[in-house]
Amino acid sequence: VQLQASGGGLVQAGGSLRLSCAASGRTFSSYDMGWFRQVPGKEREFVARVSRTGARTDYTDSVRGRFTVSRDNAKNTMYLQMNSLKPEDTAVYYCAADVRGFMWTTNPQLFDFWGQGTLVTVSS
Repeated sequence: VQLQASGGGLVQAGGSLRLSCAASGRTFSSYDMGWFRQVPGKEREFVARVSRTGARTDYTDSVRGRFTVSRDNAKNTMYLQMNSLKPEDTAVYYCAADVRGFMWTTNPQLFDFWGQGTLVTVSS
């Protein structure tokens, strides 16, 4: 599976961005997907997860109600709509694929494939 994240950029606090993650190499609708983020000096943090059909989602508490994860299986693409952005949302955002799908997890070590990351910077 190859993943390509895009859509990052610089935005003022309170603004919005939409990240995209384009997938190839395996039937997209056969696996769950997730978004993670990382700032220098810190571990990679779970942000959101979406099931293979898009029917089930999960969020870390700090983004729940502000971020929305979705997917379009016809376009082999996952999205992260980020609203009401805060400076503490500044990070490199990564998309990931859970191909094995043993369990519904937020542990980055259990995701099998990763995109290259896209930088989101929120200014105050």
